[in-house]
Amino acid sequence: MSGREVGGAADVCVVGLGPTGRALAHRAMVAGLKVVAVDPRPERLFVPTYSCWVDELPEWLPRTAIASLIERPTVWTDQELRIERQYCVLGKRQLWDALPLDDATVIAGRARTVEAHRVELADGTEVRAATVFDTRGQAAPGQRRSASAHGIFVDEDVAAPMVKPGEGLMLDWRPENGAGADEPPSFLYAVPLGDGTVIFEETSLGLRGGMPQHELRRRTLNRLAAHGIRLTGDEPTEAAHYPLDDVPPKAGRGQVIPFGSRGGMMHPITGYCVAESLSLVDTAIEAIRQGKDPIEAMWSWEARLVYWMRMRGVYGLGRLTTAQSVAMFEAFFTRPPRQQRALLSAHDDYTALGTSLFMTVATTWPFRWRYDLVGWTNRNRWVGWDFGPPQDLSHLLQDPAEHP
Repeated sequence: MSGREVGGAADVCVVGLGPTGRALAHRAMVAGLKVVAVDPRPERLFVPTYSCWVDELPEWLPRTAIASLIERPTVWTDQELRIERQYCVLGKRQLWDALPLDDATVIAGRARTVEAHRVELADGTEVRAATVFDTRGQAAPGQRRSASAHGIFVDEDVAAPMVKPGEGLMLDWRPENGAGADEPPSFLYAVPLGDGTVIFEETSLGLRGGMPQHELRRRTLNRLAAHGIRLTGDEPTEAAHYPLDDVPPKAGRGQVIPFGSRGGMMHPITGYCVAESLSLVDTAIEAIRQGKDPIEAMWSWEARLVYWMRMRGVYGLGRLTTAQSVAMFEAFFTRPPRQQRALLSAHDDYTALGTSLFMTVATTWPFRWRYDLVGWTNRNRWVGWDFGPPQDLSHLLQDPAEHP
């Protein structure tokens, strides 16, 4: 040890205070455990925008964490579909306030060494704990199957031609993004954030290496322009680019416990992680209190089977054309509610998920496209695709003379 020791014999050390790490530290504290939390900037509010289905949220999380509620989100395929399930955006400040760490020891510092019972920081500070959770997120995806998104925050009154208050676009596959039929597909996600703005986010799922930000921005601006919305170019933006294929950890005592996106809780098909992680926090904490393996408690064989089947889904999603994606999602969103939930959010409902995947493929038309879904043809369709250099997008923005 090269510096001071903090925490003594702590029960839990949480490395990383994003929403999943903060929730884990908070619930361990509430359970009466001695908690040490480590993060380079522990007072910083969460940076990305987090959303989820309302019924995914654990009962212990106060509903004040919800900033925006959408009763029936919209999906556009070749027709407008409504999902009969409440969806929400979590407020960054509201979620932060719902997860206080008043009785935890919080250390501002960067972890240099993370071991099963010991964490050493860059300044030599050392933390000892019976259990160490690593919630620091994921490494850069490289050429792995990835989620990529470019979000633009737009005032509600400007966004009204596409998204009105209380409404939201979960997946908008209308042919308005300027991409050709022979280019990798992407869709629009657009929801009100509850702070007077709407985020418009062109999104790509499953491509190896993802889609570059300049291409996603071009497609977002094209969609907005198709509805008569022209931005100034100065609006705040948000970028996302992360892998979808981090696998659940192997069970076993005496190891660092990866949690959140680092621990296989990133949904391989949707790219969502926070609600799944929040729902598993108490499972992990209760396992610690009972002297059991938290990994084994969180990852039953049923949950691992669900993850495996979802990975088959993201492989299929990452090789489809736009037309095939539209047909596949239209087939999926005609499935019964339980089957939709099994794919979108249920942690271990493997029977409904298997049925959902089978029936989605079986009802996708034309028939020959099913070969692409299951990987018999065009398995590497978009590998190495060249999106070209950034383009001049000034024609999609307001003329400077029009700016107020």
